[in-house]
Amino acid sequence: MSDYEYRAARRQREIKNYFRRIAFYGALTAILALVNIFTYSGTLWFQWAILGFGIDLLAKYFVIFGVPGIGPTDEDWEAEELEKEIRRLEAGRQEEDELELRELEKRPGKKNWDEDELV
Repeated sequence: MSDYEYRAARRQREIKNYFRRIAFYGALTAILALVNIFTYSGTLWFQWAILGFGIDLLAKYFVIFGVPGIGPTDEDWEAEELEKEIRRLEAGRQEEDELELRELEKRPGKKNWDEDELV
């Protein structure tokens, strides 16, 4: 596995975990709201927990996806990087296709092996 493939797989895992975190946040918010409403003692405290989790989700979003419209998350930059990576991979593939194994070529008149030794 190349470094590029590893980083791409790791990014996909981070995105998946982020969406799991959102689902957990939604479920936990509902539970805290129900607990607070059924045990109402004159104040609604669950909104502060929601605010804390919301700040955490927002910070994690910026870490994973970046700030929208700023820096390397622009679509133009992403397209350029994708094209650059495709060119790099195609160049590597061409080099692999052009490899020559001269020591394995059968040269007329000169043998590096004895025919009797072959199975």
